[in-house]
Amino acid sequence: MSDSTETKSKTDYLRDVASQLKEMRHYAQTNTETLSSHWLAFDAGEYKDKVNAERFDALLNKQGKLLDDFDKAIQDIEIEINHSEQES
Repeated sequence: MSDSTETKSKTDYLRDVASQLKEMRHYAQTNTETLSSHWLAFDAGEYKDKVNAERFDALLNKQGKLLDDFDKAIQDIEIEINHSEQES
């Protein structure tokens, strides 16, 4: 094994983090779509069940907040990357 390890620059590390957050957001969006189909089945579909519909509605609201938070974090990191690139 080599003792030399290459350390990434902060900008490169931020790019990696932004990429990972985008992937996580993609999967969160897929989960939101799945939750929506379950909510619809309980709310207005074949399994009309108010309790479960409300449960899935609450989950959808939380998942929507998570998606918003992912978007904000990605945007902030991309702004920081752009500022860093302009400075160099």
